[in-house]
Amino acid sequence: MEQRKTLVIGGGLAGLTAAFLLAKAGHPVLLIEKKSYPFHRVCGEYVSNEVTDFLVREGLFPDHIKLPQIDQFHFSDSSGNDVYIPLDLGGFGISRFVLDNFLYEKACSAGVEVQTGTEVESVNYSKSGYFKIQLADGKQLVVDHVIGAYGKRSKLDKQLNRPFIVHRSPYIGVKYHIKTDADPSAVALHNFQGGYCGLNAIEEGKANLCYLGDRNQLKQHGSIEQLEREVLWRNPQLKILFTESEFLFEKPVVINEINFEQKNPIENHILMAGDAAGLITPLCGNGMAMAIHSGKLAAEAILSGRNQQEIEALYLLNWNKFFANRLRLGRNVQQVFGGRVTSVLTRHLIQRIPVLAKQIIRRTHGQPF
Repeated sequence: MEQRKTLVIGGGLAGLTAAFLLAKAGHPVLLIEKKSYPFHRVCGEYVSNEVTDFLVREGLFPDHIKLPQIDQFHFSDSSGNDVYIPLDLGGFGISRFVLDNFLYEKACSAGVEVQTGTEVESVNYSKSGYFKIQLADGKQLVVDHVIGAYGKRSKLDKQLNRPFIVHRSPYIGVKYHIKTDADPSAVALHNFQGGYCGLNAIEEGKANLCYLGDRNQLKQHGSIEQLEREVLWRNPQLKILFTESEFLFEKPVVINEINFEQKNPIENHILMAGDAAGLITPLCGNGMAMAIHSGKLAAEAILSGRNQQEIEALYLLNWNKFFANRLRLGRNVQQVFGGRVTSVLTRHLIQRIPVLAKQIIRRTHGQPF
């Protein structure tokens, strides 16, 4: 049995940020990621500028790459009628394939030990104040702190008996990288019956196209391709994107069971970060920034707290302060997207009362830190 100070489960934005900050402070940390870098994730790939100052300050901003700067929001209803509004804070586009790998290399350079290609099977907290960890490869660990940054869902959620994991979700996520003539300064949200599709420019003149759809529609139409042709293409904006763009993947990256139910940011004394703590609806365009920020908060709580109880109290306080209201608003706003009538009404509201859209954007995003 090997003892380490902190285990980070999951090497996405939240996990890598937390591990980097802990190692930078001289704190022993092991990060376990089931995949091997670099790899693609189903994600919007737009990063709000609320995290830019932090990334630059910590040397975590990939300034060696020319990244598109995004300052417009492009919205179309399910009939293709559209409207643009400016983004006050704005952001930049970058693929998870590039950003995660960059942060992984930074974490390794800071002294983080990373194990890829294996999974954590179980986490059990002892009354003595430490965690017993069982890995899929048969190894066991004993650690003082655990950060759960393993994404939207995992078999660990079943082991921890998290309530949301027993509920079936109707949502699927589908992602492509494409070459297109769309405006690189805009992040787009195109509605279709039952879902919506996001588009934004990323590095190397590419764009990320990612949509949230309905599992029942996929079952009805029989394939991703037929779903796109029969449902998404009814929005003329999306038909143009799909028929006039160059698709760079041999096949799409797909995930199932995307769940937006409320989650607890602490489970069995594990500090949950990123999507493991709560998934903001993709239409809010702020998941990547929130993951980075939550990783920072988790690391700071471990570095500042004198014991497990104090660490948890500090993390919970700050997590609720920065994220609870955003997630709640995102769940409410989610309900008005994806329907023909509701998306048309939303587009009219954005056109006639643009301050309403700006308020929603402002309240689902944070301030630079």
